[in-house]
Amino acid sequence: MTSSARRSTESPQTTTDELVAELRRVRAENRQLKQALASHAAVDQAIGVLTVLGRISPADGFTVLRETSQHTNVRLSVVAEYLLDHARGAPLPAVLHGELHAALSRHASPHTGP
Repeated sequence: MTSSARRSTESPQTTTDELVAELRRVRAENRQLKQALASHAAVDQAIGVLTVLGRISPADGFTVLRETSQHTNVRLSVVAEYLLDHARGAPLPAVLHGELHAALSRHASPHTGP
């Protein structure tokens, strides 16, 4: 039996249910991708802030973010958002402030100075 012959024997409700399920799946995936894209952009921007202000390489900037996240048990994207807010003038939460400075100290170039 061809697929078109099988389709004619299926009930329209089954096809509609399948389409609704697929639409829900695609919408959920779309939301996840949008969130991932936004998180990735924030992390990239935060790496840029660390690169300029901390005078470190982008790779070290990511390492600083990752270590800060791991040592404070705060999601990487949340650390990045706090850092971006801080770059705009907002205070950093104390736990992030201390750990961020410690991580920057661990990864700063010996030639970095005042």
